[in-house]
Amino acid sequence: MSLVGNILGVRANILIGPSPVALPMPIEALNAIEELEVKLSDTDASGFRLVLHAGRNGPLDFLETPFVGDRRFSVGARLVVTIICDITPTVIFDGLVSERHVSPGDGPRDGRLTLLGRDLSVEMDREVRQTEHPAMDETAIATIIAGSYAQFGMIPMVLPPRVIDQPIPIDRTPQQRCSDWAYLNHMANRHGYQTYVDPGPAPLTNTLYWGPNPRPGIQQRTITINSGPASDAYDIDISHTAERLTIVQGQVFDRTTGTTMPVLSLVPSSEPMGLVPEGVARMGQTRVIPLETSGLNFAQAMARAQAIVDESARDVVTVTGTLNTAQYNGVLKARDRVDLRGAGLSFNGTYKVSEVRHRLKPGSYSQGFVLTRGELGPRSPMVRP
Repeated sequence: MSLVGNILGVRANILIGPSPVALPMPIEALNAIEELEVKLSDTDASGFRLVLHAGRNGPLDFLETPFVGDRRFSVGARLVVTIICDITPTVIFDGLVSERHVSPGDGPRDGRLTLLGRDLSVEMDREVRQTEHPAMDETAIATIIAGSYAQFGMIPMVLPPRVIDQPIPIDRTPQQRCSDWAYLNHMANRHGYQTYVDPGPAPLTNTLYWGPNPRPGIQQRTITINSGPASDAYDIDISHTAERLTIVQGQVFDRTTGTTMPVLSLVPSSEPMGLVPEGVARMGQTRVIPLETSGLNFAQAMARAQAIVDESARDVVTVTGTLNTAQYNGVLKARDRVDLRGAGLSFNGTYKVSEVRHRLKPGSYSQGFVLTRGELGPRSPMVRP
């Protein structure tokens, strides 16, 4: 499927088929694509919407609307989308069809088939499990869960938290009474971590990430705004707020030592992406909340207090906009870092890509984005091109 062009063009490669299989989409379906929208987010569910022309035309369509009877387009089918800019392929989505809508229309060739779906977290959320994880901390549990989805090419990227509370079998055994996906999120929330399924690096493979926010790694191509012909993004809006900034204080009776100990978390612990963390600059002006510590030891209480503070400082600065794909000449990946320049001294610098919306139509491709961070000002006076 050809989209907007640069030197070698921007193309889309789509695989679809009964899960866990996915084969190249048939040519008649590629020609019938009206629109494909993919949303990847670290705050909301990631998913897709695919609209196909499916109007009846001729005797072969008398019994059934085109594509509706094909198992490759049924509920539960797997969809993989890869964007190729010049010669560089990037997998932007891998998920399952969860819903179909058929609109017959009022005349020949007027029908529509709309497929809706979510990323592979929906597969991990399908079964409620009642199991134990004896003598395993959260890092080991997350790695084992990822390994149980090898049929989807799941690769674990599990990073140990700052505070590891190793369970001792004679003291406690971690109990799972929910789906794998719910349990991964439950464990991540204790440490201010995130968990998500990242498509790629190759088609039909995925990475289960369980670790700090943002994910460590190489930054993406810089986004340039308000710089004349050098600009590669437009419709920019920058929001700056500190309403959610929080500090946590309280005390906990540590069952290990038998003493009452103070619990206090004042500033975010995550690596700053800007020069001046708002949690530090507004010390004494943020809201203060207590921490429910019943049943926790000191290590657990401190980890949860720090997680609350880190979460409150993630989106102090939010930048929204749309990429000019031909000018940017690349695919913006959600949840990774990217530099922004042209926004002025306060808002230039490194951000996390919190959300990307890929909108594909025959002949066009746009990427809407949301960038977030908890600091003002770049860490260095010059933002790399």
